[in-house]
Formats: sequence, structure tokens, C-alpha cells
Amino acid sequence: MAQQPIELILLKQWATYIAIPLWIMDEAGNLVFYNEPAESVLGERFDEAGRINAEDLADKFQTRGIDGEPLESKELPIMVALTEGHPAHLALQIRSVDGEWREIQVSAIPIEGEGGRHLGAFAMFWETSQP
Repeated sequence: MAQQPIELILLKQWATYIAIPLWIMDEAGNLVFYNEPAESVLGERFDEAGRINAEDLADKFQTRGIDGEPLESKELPIMVALTEGHPAHLALQIRSVDGEWREIQVSAIPIEGEGGRHLGAFAMFWETSQP
């Protein structure tokens, strides 16, 4: 695996100090890190899950709208930030690894490096209630 850009390395370090669940995706849409507060919402420690390829994310963490209707991946805030390059926010439900559906709010922000290099996106999320 190639060395990650310094900006992503520093963002991962910063995320370890944040008390809110946070996950980081690289420019290819691979999940490269989520912090300890995210583990309780996602149902699995990052050390156990490890880096997750973009094509496997939808299977591992299923999502749906607050109304229970399926969401297209392009509607997810992290995908908007990643593909369209602007912040996005949405309330949705996520199915954690333990099989439980959780209602969360998600805010995602694109990551740009020096010289406008697109490096990925990160999402902060928090549980609001049980569906």
C-alpha cells in the first residue's frame, strides 16, 4: 500500500482526540480510519475492521433514510463531499456490524491538500435515537 498523504495522516491523528464519532475516506472512497467513539455506533473496533475498500462499504454498513426507505450511495453525505467537493448533512439510519439499526445525523466535509489536491472526505456522525 502506498504512503498516505501527510494531511490524511494528521487528520487521523486529530480524530483520535475527538469525542464525536468520525470516519475518514481517501480519494478513492476507501474507508481508511474511524475513531474510538465511532466504534460503539458501528459495532466494531477499527483495529478489527481495518481499511475497507469502497466496493465493500455498502455491504458492511447498510444505510437507509429515516423513513426506512433505501438510500442510493450518491445521497450519503460522505459521498457528496467525496464526489461533489462540498459539505453535506443528512439524518439517516445505519445498520451496525452487530445488526442493530441506529438513527444518526451525519455531516461530511471534503479534504483538500496543498495546491487544491483532492484527498478524500471525512464524516462526523452522532446517534440521535433508536428507530
